[in-house]
Amino acid sequence: MGAATETFYSVIRRQGITRRCFHKFCSLTATSLGLGPLAASRIANALETKPRVPVIWMHGLECTCCSESFIRSAHPLVKDAVLSMISLDYDDTIMAAAGHQAEAILEETRAKHKGQYILAVEGNPPLNEGGMFCIDGGKPFVEKLKMMAEDAMAIIAWGACASWGCVQAAKPNPTQATPIDKVITNKPIIKVPGCPPIAEVMTGVVTFITTFGKLPELDRQGRPKMFYSQRIHDKCYRRPHFDAGQFVEEWDDEAARKGYCLYKMGCKGPTTYNACSTVRWNGGVSFPIQSGHGCIGCSEDGFWDKGSFYDRLTNIKQFGIEKNADQIGMVAAGAVGAAVAVHAAVTAVKRLATKREDADHNS
Repeated sequence: MGAATETFYSVIRRQGITRRCFHKFCSLTATSLGLGPLAASRIANALETKPRVPVIWMHGLECTCCSESFIRSAHPLVKDAVLSMISLDYDDTIMAAAGHQAEAILEETRAKHKGQYILAVEGNPPLNEGGMFCIDGGKPFVEKLKMMAEDAMAIIAWGACASWGCVQAAKPNPTQATPIDKVITNKPIIKVPGCPPIAEVMTGVVTFITTFGKLPELDRQGRPKMFYSQRIHDKCYRRPHFDAGQFVEEWDDEAARKGYCLYKMGCKGPTTYNACSTVRWNGGVSFPIQSGHGCIGCSEDGFWDKGSFYDRLTNIKQFGIEKNADQIGMVAAGAVGAAVAVHAAVTAVKRLATKREDADHNS
């Protein structure tokens, strides 16, 4: 946990990294973020000149799966993000200090880097009974959260817990577990939902802030558009089977062995916004659908309260393009026939109305 006044470049040069490797790192980082060809040079300039950003990482009600995901990032490696790109001044899960020493770091960072540090929050605060369901350092977590958020530059809400509430906020929510943005309302908050979020999405958000000194563009729910602008369904490699009406009907049936669409098995990909089908997991190796299990929609608000993970979505329209010519012809003929019948009926009604008007006029 080095001094925040050092730059990323000075740190890696001291570690023996060559300038050639540094520029290669910048190019890979720009590519992983989906940025344009000029972004690599901008990233290099920022990492050479800007001091490392101080980060305070706090934990509320959660299972630490976000931290587990974060430390498995491959692009960039988490060691580069934690030891070189940022100054991770406090994270009670991985830091050596404990007790009063750890608490002193919070106060020191708050005073020394007022308005300059990022507050990363994993988990959420329970509000019931004065916040007594989550005690951190002898105080309710909600109190420490508000204290550290007061002087933070921005807040990152890691995972579904911090973003939406997740399982601890599921009905009946006895502890009144509450998302971060419902407690902190006067600071910019970046939501990075998922249970957990993808490792490279987490380090990508950190890299963007470190490089450009600003928050990434967010959607109307506060999520970074670079990772949450498309549904998993949009880029899923099984999408052609969905369009063709080819579905798995039972686990391990012939359709499952052929890799057909998992929509009928409850896959929530058509309504879930995340980068799983593009960035993927474990260094880009796979993601749940590729492993044979449908998406459970873990990056969406309230996914624990939306029924079974295996309930089929009922409001998704299919194309069914695997119809043969005879079937399509019959449907088309039926549609044309119905249209002709409606037209004939309307014409007959108009003629009858015209005859009545003429009869009334003659009389």
